[in-house]
Amino acid sequence: MADQQSNSNSNSFLAFVVGGLLVAVVVLAWLFYGGNGADDSNDLNISIEGPSDSAPAAEGAVSTE
Repeated sequence: MADQQSNSNSNSFLAFVVGGLLVAVVVLAWLFYGGNGADDSNDLNISIEGPSDSAPAAEGAVSTE
């Protein structure tokens, strides 16, 4: 009879440890995969425009003409 009680205690402890590990994995997954529910779009628009042909030349610039 004593063996059954000892076995029950070890099973309870094992269930407690497995449950704690499961909770830790769920919390870490929620943190890493953005569980805040915000729309974290990674859209980035960069526009680089060169000088237009009608822009006046800089004063003192070297001309290649």
